[in-house]
Amino acid sequence: MMDNGFGRTEFLFRGYSYLNAISARVVEINELGGIVLDRTNFYATSGGQPGDFGCLESASGDKTQIATTIHPNGEKLEIVHVPADGQILPNVGDEITCHIDWDNRYNLMRMHTALHLLSVVIPLPVTGGSIGAIKGRLDFQMPEPPEDKDALADQLNALIARELDVTEEWISEAELAANPELVKTMTVKPPSGQGEIRMIRISDGEQTIDWQPCGGTHVNNTREIGKIRFGKVEKKGKINRRVAIHFDE
Repeated sequence: MMDNGFGRTEFLFRGYSYLNAISARVVEINELGGIVLDRTNFYATSGGQPGDFGCLESASGDKTQIATTIHPNGEKLEIVHVPADGQILPNVGDEITCHIDWDNRYNLMRMHTALHLLSVVIPLPVTGGSIGAIKGRLDFQMPEPPEDKDALADQLNALIARELDVTEEWISEAELAANPELVKTMTVKPPSGQGEIRMIRISDGEQTIDWQPCGGTHVNNTREIGKIRFGKVEKKGKINRRVAIHFDE
């Protein structure tokens, strides 16, 4: 098994979000029937992004439907694939093919990248968020509602239309600690303890539009997002407002 420095499961989605099918080996079936693999393209629920679902296919063609994917007990170094009810489980040591539901994953990638750009259009501290395959939202420390929601939508779509590149890179935990302003989310902190932090950069040539810690999946270029429309802006507490966005398709 490859030692990736993060745990016994290699997180293939980190380096390449577009892997919709990969081969892997079963290393454990836990006491609840959860399946642990030596590597996976399934993203596990975290950071406001839901876990992937799909199926694990054996060499004989038998399929185990996966309902979701999680980090057990909040342990970010491990991933467990949770079977749907009534599934026949593979055996430890089996070589299998991991198929994610690609349509769902791709929409999550598009929405996740759009939400990063939303944090550029609304440059306020983020107090929460949720990524969906149809709509997403960010909660901002925003005492007053935006004066012109349509203008914000125009700004967001203008950024998307610039066909910005989206890339990943890694910095040291010490570098992030020295630049705390890079963390936009007040309630979700990037995973620490491994020495390095994954960063997502959105750029136009040499110009950086957004650069922030993120463990989720993204598209390679903002042209893939498509047009976005704003939904409701809801008051959530004394100084917080929830801003929803939807795919305009």
